[in-house]
Amino acid sequence: MIGRLYDPHGGTGNPVRSLLAMPGQEGAAPAGKSVGFSFEVLPPLKGTGTETLFRTIEALAPFNPRHINITTHRAEYVYREVEGGLVERSRVRRRPGTIAIAAAIQQRWGIPVIPHIVCSGSTRQDIEYALLDLQFLGISDIFILRGDKAREESMYQPTPGGYTHALELIDQVNRFNEGFFADGTPIKVKGTPFEFGVAAYPEKHEEAPNLESDIRVLLEKQRRGAKVAITQLFYDNEKYYHFVAQAREAGVTIPIIPGLKPLSKLSQLATVPKTFRCDLPFALSEELRRCKTDDEVKQIGIEWGVEQCRDLIAHGVPSLHFYTLSAVESIKEIAKRVY
Repeated sequence: MIGRLYDPHGGTGNPVRSLLAMPGQEGAAPAGKSVGFSFEVLPPLKGTGTETLFRTIEALAPFNPRHINITTHRAEYVYREVEGGLVERSRVRRRPGTIAIAAAIQQRWGIPVIPHIVCSGSTRQDIEYALLDLQFLGISDIFILRGDKAREESMYQPTPGGYTHALELIDQVNRFNEGFFADGTPIKVKGTPFEFGVAAYPEKHEEAPNLESDIRVLLEKQRRGAKVAITQLFYDNEKYYHFVAQAREAGVTIPIIPGLKPLSKLSQLATVPKTFRCDLPFALSEELRRCKTDDEVKQIGIEWGVEQCRDLIAHGVPSLHFYTLSAVESIKEIAKRVY
């Protein structure tokens, strides 16, 4: 299923498995074929409704998304005071419902969904139950990530009974596809095997010592079955092109889809480079420094995003993927101009 989502010769709504029908090499787009469009959403916060999430989908659905990615968030420890002056620690998940939201989107809009499965905050058993639930729902495409460290950690620590690296999680999914639970017990009735995508980092993962070693990890993910990579957000297309060229030289053949997020707030001039470990091009940062309001930043973000997308399309990318948090209206405007 994941295959057709990125196949420039295919459509949406009735995806067919076979990503390898498209070689994944960036180049001239086929004549008369449009570049794919997809986006990522967050499940609503615990205790809130789905209205905001559904408005996001309604705003972007007219652009015929090939799929919607749905993030998942790790459980965190929270502390609350109890009787006697003691403090109680408990684990909570602030954004539950990734699988339920995936089912709701698929049922309501008929748009293919790709829920995230992460190591962070999850045990092998948690992951196993998630895979079973997805299989029951007929969802067989997933996106595999290690995930972020907990807020109280100075560096990533695996959950007891969980994984340190995405490669370990990939191995569990592959064993599940082969018909075995994590403890080695055979699965009596095997369902449709999962296909999966993975993350890539044009400016390298923050914990990687260098870009070359990061690409080596991506190559290993491909060797273990990854069908597509979606990049962390970036604002300098040249860095994406350089990353793709190095990845191809190293033997990576799967599609590498650019991940994009238009800037929309003054505060992002400082927070985005820090949070996502990406550089803002000098020309962009100078334009942003002249802005006095969020509205001015939003307009700059839209203009930069349009030019960034047009340049990527001119270089033959098979699809564009957008991160929607705080950027839905900007993405809608960019899509109007680009698609």
